Amino acid sequence: MSVNEVSKYLSLVKFSHTLFAMPFAFIGYFLALKYGDSYFSLKLLLLVVACMVFARNTAMAFNRYADRHIDLHNPRTALREIPAGILKAESVLVFTIINAVLFIATTWFINPMAFYLSPVALFVITGYSLTKRFTVLCHFILGLGLSLAPIGAYIAVTAHFHWLPILFSFIVLTWVSGFDIMYALQDERFDNDWKLKSIPAKLGSRRALILSILLHTISAFLVVLAGTLAHMNLLYWIGAGVFITLLIYQHLIVKPNDISKVNLAFATTNGIASVVFAAFAIADMLFT
Repeated sequence: MSVNEVSKYLSLVKFSHTLFAMPFAFIGYFLALKYGDSYFSLKLLLLVVACMVFARNTAMAFNRYADRHIDLHNPRTALREIPAGILKAESVLVFTIINAVLFIATTWFINPMAFYLSPVALFVITGYSLTKRFTVLCHFILGLGLSLAPIGAYIAVTAHFHWLPILFSFIVLTWVSGFDIMYALQDERFDNDWKLKSIPAKLGSRRALILSILLHTISAFLVVLAGTLAHMNLLYWIGAGVFITLLIYQHLIVKPNDISKVNLAFATTNGIASVVFAAFAIADMLFT
């Protein structure tokens, strides 16, 4: 595969958006080291990263394949790789299957529990792509899919569940669901025209943004709760402060009657929030 072809697939899966969930996978991994009585393993960490990459490639590629006919008619998405003819639908489907197989194969080398749960994870992250056809809860299904990152990484290390990474998973669930509702504001009219289900299409921009604010308020509360229950120190609280501040910021720049900055809020702000929060949380666990 040429460099040009690789770049096409990286664009297909929006590889840069891995920044949303990957930092929380690192949080889950280091939570396992601190609270799961486990030891650092570079090999295991790389396996966790590989799982994250393969899982996200699978989810995004399947989303592009499943939505190829819808994307063709939406001015915002008509230039995506399949409707624009940059990649063939059959090639994207093969890419999806390869990444799904690689994801399951990688979990085999982690531990039996991760391997047995891998089909469940695939079902959630690929099933999201179909939900917009029948339920406005699609935003929460996306949030659920990304929320598997911290608990999945914790299980990779310890092979069991624990309430603390589950709490961080709820942070991801409410955070992602909230910013996906905001992002969906761009397609409110299109979704209504095509009878697609989304919260902005159902509730309208103003009430959708109120719900997004509510979800992000819950996220902020859970960040504080997690830090308190885990007895985190100063570095964690610095990261938490940045994370919460950026949640507030994105709601200041996106209005019901002005969504011109929604991409700044969606991609840039949330990407920075995730990376900074994870960096300070992990530093807190390692050095304090």
